[in-house]
Amino acid sequence: MKDKHLAIRIQQCLALAEASNCPRRTFGALLVDPERNVVLMDGYNGGPRGGGRLCGGEECLRDTMNITSGTRVEIGCHHAEMNLICNAAANGVSTNKAWLIVTGEPCMMCAKLIHHAGISQVVIVDGGFMGENGVGYLEDHGVTIQRTEGPQDPRA
Repeated sequence: MKDKHLAIRIQQCLALAEASNCPRRTFGALLVDPERNVVLMDGYNGGPRGGGRLCGGEECLRDTMNITSGTRVEIGCHHAEMNLICNAAANGVSTNKAWLIVTGEPCMMCAKLIHHAGISQVVIVDGGFMGENGVGYLEDHGVTIQRTEGPQDPRA
């Protein structure tokens, strides 16, 4: 993918993150075909489909349970990468050998999904997620990681 096209897709991913209702941090993810430079699927972090604005309906479970940022990632919003992969599966869109652009480092849970979905490269807009992440797992399992600059995490 040409640098110019990648820059445009990154801007689209950042704009997509604005669709999230999460009061803590917004994330966006795009699945792209790097050869044809087309968007195959998208996702952003948020509550369960049909279950309200936030992960606990109308409340943030991470806030009400006093969960420290970067820990217990299984509690809270569905992650952007998770939503993207599930949306692709539900709509018959192949993830094999596609690239994922995401506005922060994938957590370990999402890294496992990315690897098993056959995604070949992850473009991380740096400055995102500051907790334990799955970047090492992805690298250890043959997924190419590319980092690019982006907005910094305000918690830094």
